[in-house]
Amino acid sequence: MKPLGLVGGTFDRFHIGHQKLLEIGLKECHELEVWMTSDILATRKDRRIASWADRKNLIMSSIHPDLQARISFHILEDAFGPAPTHEVAEVIICTRETISNCEEINAIRANNELKPLHTIIVDPVLDSNGRVVSSTDIRMGITDRDGKSWLNEQIGKSKISLNSTVEAMLKSPFGTLVEGNEDEPKIAMMNVLDRISGEPGPIIAVGDVTVKTMQDLNKPADIAIIDGMTKRERWEQASEIDENQYDYVLKCKNPAGSITPELYRCCSQALIKFGYNENEQNAESTIIIVEGEEDLAPLILHPLAPIGSVILYGQPGRGVVIRFTDLDSKSRCRELLDSMDVD
Repeated sequence: MKPLGLVGGTFDRFHIGHQKLLEIGLKECHELEVWMTSDILATRKDRRIASWADRKNLIMSSIHPDLQARISFHILEDAFGPAPTHEVAEVIICTRETISNCEEINAIRANNELKPLHTIIVDPVLDSNGRVVSSTDIRMGITDRDGKSWLNEQIGKSKISLNSTVEAMLKSPFGTLVEGNEDEPKIAMMNVLDRISGEPGPIIAVGDVTVKTMQDLNKPADIAIIDGMTKRERWEQASEIDENQYDYVLKCKNPAGSITPELYRCCSQALIKFGYNENEQNAESTIIIVEGEEDLAPLILHPLAPIGSVILYGQPGRGVVIRFTDLDSKSRCRELLDSMDVD
């Protein structure tokens, strides 16, 4: 076992691939220096990347306490960090994707008359889709930190329906309520829009009143879902919602208290059409018109949406609910969906 090893990277949303990297590093070295990309460099790549402090805290909470004392954390300000000139380290831990960096580091070390670092290549961990587990896929909402899909294979193939268990679970608060007079919905919505300003998006509005209010404020949602109803009654003002403000119009049937394959496909297509990428380019908006009821759409949207999405929906007589898509919202929706009845 070597005295000291080096490992570098962004380490966002610490996942099973990262864990394997550190475990092998600690198996080969008494101590390990973890050089994590600085906040400035990380946000240039993707502003959804967590802060350096949050990334460190997640790593520390995810590894065994007995190993924590053998790891030190440092800020990485460039591609190579201290590796080209480090006089104590003997090992560098990498993946096949970063092996070229290690070769370049050792070339620089040779010019500096330093011994080459012994390179340990860690094989990738595959997710449930057969892809390499990655922070990018986690931020995009494709898998969790264990590489598991957020949706089981029944979703999108069969209709699933509410039962008493799920109805009881849904009574727990799921988001932040911004209170407002339902006769003046613009007031609460302006407050909401101030709160979510600067979020990477997409901004998803569920419900006719929410969708129309955003349009009235000239701030249409990136993805809108309507069913022509409010308080489970036909809403006359629904006809004033302008479908032409969206790039795409999708239609589906979805009975009350259920999630159909049609609704799943529309939500999935809308998110694909939005086309979020790290440069926020090519985003296209969609309105989904549901024949039936769209109330349960957030349960499918959170698992499908990228981290940083915002889902808004009205709470009759109370105001507007804001719920950000994060790992917690995805986990809760997965639990709810897995508890529903398959028809």
